[in-house]
Amino acid sequence: MKFIHTADWHLGKVVNGASMVEDQRFILQKLITLIEKEQPDALVIAGDLYDRSVPPATAVNLLNETLFTVNVEMNIPIVAISGNHDSADRLAFGSTWFRQNRLFLAGKLEKDMFCPTVEGVSFHCLPYTEPGVVRHLYDDPSVHTHHDAMKVLTGRLSERLDPDHLHVAVGHAFVTGGETSDSERILSVGGTGNVGAELFEPFHYTALGHLHNPNAIHHSTVQYAGSPLKYSFSEVNHLKSVAVVELDSSGLTSVRREPLEPKREMRILTGFFDELLDHDPSEDYIKILLKDEGTILDPMAKLKHTFPNILHLEKSVAAPSHFTPPAEPKKKRSDMEMYEEFYTAITGLPFSDEKRSYMISVIEEARKEEDE
Repeated sequence: MKFIHTADWHLGKVVNGASMVEDQRFILQKLITLIEKEQPDALVIAGDLYDRSVPPATAVNLLNETLFTVNVEMNIPIVAISGNHDSADRLAFGSTWFRQNRLFLAGKLEKDMFCPTVEGVSFHCLPYTEPGVVRHLYDDPSVHTHHDAMKVLTGRLSERLDPDHLHVAVGHAFVTGGETSDSERILSVGGTGNVGAELFEPFHYTALGHLHNPNAIHHSTVQYAGSPLKYSFSEVNHLKSVAVVELDSSGLTSVRREPLEPKREMRILTGFFDELLDHDPSEDYIKILLKDEGTILDPMAKLKHTFPNILHLEKSVAAPSHFTPPAEPKKKRSDMEMYEEFYTAITGLPFSDEKRSYMISVIEEARKEEDE
């Protein structure tokens, strides 16, 4: 049995003010092309189909088109769950009759957890759920953290797993030790959002969503698909992909990563303003770290001629947010000493001899004009 594991589409995502819908449409077409090539027995989407609980119409239409193409036109079964960005109720709409065409959408957690079977493999759907919901659903006062909740859920499932069948868990969670990025929403504070990988030991494979790096954890059977696109500049070094998972009667046989090439890359460039203006034009999403120390008039607008999709601009050396002069100077300081202290505090850069010579000449010229 072969299936494709993907997650974290975040349809409707906006990055630094730029809508990603066009890029998402492009990458989902790449996924459809891969499905045509691989001819899998199922497509698994491990949560966060949308970027927010009330997605824009463009995102809803894109999801509808993609699921229709894969499920109806290509006749590929789909197993999908809600993530922490999705609205479980909205995603669950129509799910009971979608099942008639083997589109298995698990939006809300049910007491009797939904478990479709495709080609002899049982897919145990564990949509994202707050601990309080699990505590109430199973009347278990011991549930306080996400780990507690997942322990209850996987424990109940493990009690009834048929040892003669293959079992795949589909979940949306933050496994302890996973590598995060800036585009992920924190599930809870203080580590209470973490779950241990050992909870998924009863399953032959666990298809996870939430962390956007496909290599967020290193585990033989518990794996993240990662997001199909880069959604923050902390992800520039991620190799985005989907997992092609194969099982036989003995269990998991292979997990193969198939990269997805985006319409536009996401890159960070560092350099001086004049050098960047002479850079080869690029349609990629760009973050620029300027090495220039002085003020430049409207650099963003000027750089857009070379980088029309520039999303962020900042100095390469982070300066302190404010300068607080000493309340009680121990000794009287010269104008030059005060300026050096001010410059270093504001820019975070050393004050060179060249700058010192220049400022001495400026101060002397100002004093001369004052005397005159």
